[in-house]
Amino acid sequence: MKKFDTLSLIISLGCIKRLLGIMLTIISFMVISSDTGMSWAAEQQTEAFKKYGQEFKGKIEKRYEDSREWWPETIKPPAGTPNALVFVLDDVGFGHLGSYGGLIKTPNIDRLAKKGLRYNNFHTTALCSPSRASLMAGRNSHRIGLGSHSFTAMGFPGYNAFTPESAKSLAKHTRKAGFVNYFLGKWDHAPASEVSSSGPFDHWPSGEGFDHFYGFMAAEVDNYRSVLYRDHHPIEDWQDKSGYHLSEALADEAIRNITSHKSVSPDKPFMMYWAPVANHAPHHAPKEYIKQYKGKFDIGWDKAREIIWKRQLEMGIIPPGTKLTTRPGQIPAWDSLKPEEKKLYTRQMEVFAAMLTHADDQIGRIIDTLKRTGQIDNTIIMVVSDNGASSEGGLGGTFNEYYFLEGKQTPFEVNMKHYEEWGGPTTYPHFHAGWALAGNTPFRYFKMTIHNGGIADPLIVHWPKGIKAKGEIRSQYHHIIDIAPTLLDVTGTKFSNELDGVKQLPMDGLSMVYSFNNAKATDRRTEQYYEMFGNRGIYKDGWKAVTLRANRMPWEFTSRARRPPVEDDVWELYNVEKDFSETNNLAEKFPNKLKALKNRWDELAWEYNVYPLGGVRGSHKKWLFGDRKEFVYYWPGAQRIPEIISPPVKNRSHTIETRLDLTGNEEGVIVACGGLTGGYTMFIRDHRLNYEYNMLGEEQFRMVSPMLPTGKVDLKFKFIRTGYLTGKGELQVNGRKVAGVDIPRTARTVFSVAETFDIGIDKGTPVSKGYRIKDHYPYTGKIDKVIVRLID
Repeated sequence: MKKFDTLSLIISLGCIKRLLGIMLTIISFMVISSDTGMSWAAEQQTEAFKKYGQEFKGKIEKRYEDSREWWPETIKPPAGTPNALVFVLDDVGFGHLGSYGGLIKTPNIDRLAKKGLRYNNFHTTALCSPSRASLMAGRNSHRIGLGSHSFTAMGFPGYNAFTPESAKSLAKHTRKAGFVNYFLGKWDHAPASEVSSSGPFDHWPSGEGFDHFYGFMAAEVDNYRSVLYRDHHPIEDWQDKSGYHLSEALADEAIRNITSHKSVSPDKPFMMYWAPVANHAPHHAPKEYIKQYKGKFDIGWDKAREIIWKRQLEMGIIPPGTKLTTRPGQIPAWDSLKPEEKKLYTRQMEVFAAMLTHADDQIGRIIDTLKRTGQIDNTIIMVVSDNGASSEGGLGGTFNEYYFLEGKQTPFEVNMKHYEEWGGPTTYPHFHAGWALAGNTPFRYFKMTIHNGGIADPLIVHWPKGIKAKGEIRSQYHHIIDIAPTLLDVTGTKFSNELDGVKQLPMDGLSMVYSFNNAKATDRRTEQYYEMFGNRGIYKDGWKAVTLRANRMPWEFTSRARRPPVEDDVWELYNVEKDFSETNNLAEKFPNKLKALKNRWDELAWEYNVYPLGGVRGSHKKWLFGDRKEFVYYWPGAQRIPEIISPPVKNRSHTIETRLDLTGNEEGVIVACGGLTGGYTMFIRDHRLNYEYNMLGEEQFRMVSPMLPTGKVDLKFKFIRTGYLTGKGELQVNGRKVAGVDIPRTARTVFSVAETFDIGIDKGTPVSKGYRIKDHYPYTGKIDKVIVRLID
């Protein structure tokens, strides 16, 4: 018995030992698998990838009957996930929309406000490019390289216009979650060097997560002859379309997208971003809309401000007791103007209003399509503007916005020449700064400033399925960086910590959903810094410190050398919880509070790449070209090249030359840069070589050669700089001068941010009225190449 027990014990111990060994092996395997991140299932899939080049969870045998099919799973958000639609208006101030007390008819936007929410404490960056980049990225603009406009980029992390791969947009996250993303309209925050059909496209809508793109890659574009892209392909689909207007074309595209999406992918949500030119310059509107406002603004901007302010108080869109700010001294009282001045400035506002009402009608068409397709209740719709109303028209308005970029005020008599055609295709207009002030009621100042006139904007949120409140006002403090996290929250989309193998920076924004159904919810955003072109400010816990750089209005250009040091800028202090419109400057009363806020601004400036202040705006041009002197362009591919990356000939002696084989029947454009607002062109008409320099659409300096010979002919234009922005032009044929002209005035900055440099054609609007064919005037022969040389 004892022997049996002993034997049994030995056998039992051996079994336990073996069992322990097996368990240790399993545990070791599990540990190794855990350490290497490789589970058995993952190992099997690795084998599948090795064998098939794709994931496969089925079974493959020789016979079909013994095999098992398996299909890759399509990523789909949960059933009931809402669509997202963001309407981004341009240069629309706090007091423009009807639902914010404005005098402009916006019934479709107001419909959304009546059934949704209006935020009256919502803020932007004070400029389009940074605001739009921040909206999509959910991060502060300087943190992602867009501290100012991409057009004014500098070689510093806060300003280089290269949004980092670590800060990809909202659309990247929604696409990964199974959304289809559509971008329609203005995308103006890509680096200038990348804005061409050659790419790269990392910073285009496609590189930021959008599946479809139909729009323009600039701050603005002509609404009648729009140079657009469909995805990466340049198009001009305005041609042969009577009555074309870009806002209508963008609505048509949205309607096609929405109906196509619902027809083909009804179980997938979509996200759409819709951004017209409206109401950025050029202020373009169909004649029938302009007629609607005839005489409506004869009251002038002072009376308009009072009416809007009173309506805002009645609506409750501004708190009780909010004061109307005083008119800045630079802007004249309406009653002090001459009758002819009132006539012109009234017309300017009529056209602006018509443009916004026209855009509102297009928004209405899109909303009606959501209703028709049964999607209105479960689509979160946001309507927002990118900054306050713009004063870039200066103290007279302008028939051509590029007077502003040249640092010029348009003479009254020059503007009056264009009175009858104002808002039509022969103008590129902007209104008087007095009307911008009215549009920003009750606030002071304008776009580009950090006072509320530049950063306080309307935000309307409409989502019947998710927001119980109808027509209510929300006063929580928010910023445009809060839109992206809000949409992630609403749609249940997970923030991806890694995208395309790159770890993502956390978003600076926070969701606004907490306020949707709770009007009394405590603010979650308690601090926000601001900076734009040296204008600076900070909001913290109900207080705001702000300064206007060198006390300069946006239309006032002074050289950096003549501006006082940044340290001399005078800061103001407001308790904006009690003083909504910033009328009571408390800087002297609470100097310690102001000092603390300035110190906090400095801390945040270092954290978010705001420094350095000042600098040479647009210095990227030197970075782009370096010491390059020769530029060679081959036909027919050298077209739709943005002016900003075309040969830097401004204020420099240069030549433009080509060799053509002429039969005597050729005509058309050899090279053109710019358009209606200014530019240069060299073309053949009636067997003669022509060169024309268009200065701001008002002065044309033109040369015409004698009859050209046939056969191989060398053609050259030469500009000899004789002083700052002045010089002489000459035409040469086969090395011999055949024509000359004085060019006493040339452009300092840019002919157009939207028009292009083209070989063999003049895309967009025409530089010259001297073309035989009105639009484009393509060259009818063959061009090998055109060479531009800088000779100073």
